[in-house]
Amino acid sequence: MGFRLPGIRKSSSKVVDEVPKGYLAVYVGDKMKRFVIPISFLNQPSFQELLCQAEEEFGYDHPMGGLTIPCREDAFLELASHFKVKFH
Repeated sequence: MGFRLPGIRKSSSKVVDEVPKGYLAVYVGDKMKRFVIPISFLNQPSFQELLCQAEEEFGYDHPMGGLTIPCREDAFLELASHFKVKFH
């Protein structure tokens, strides 16, 4: 059992390439756990800071083939829990 943050989906390893319209796959933490997040996160200033860190660390060449976020998984989940996202 665990908790779910609204708007964040853990992706199944069986459907790695499938990302729903309006979402973005990101890889986070030491184990590069994949999350599918709403693209609305890109407008959040705190998420934009993470994007700047990702650019500094990886440039535009991300080793996982998707966007790699250079922070701990728990820090990412904490940050994401503060975003107010409307879902349809």
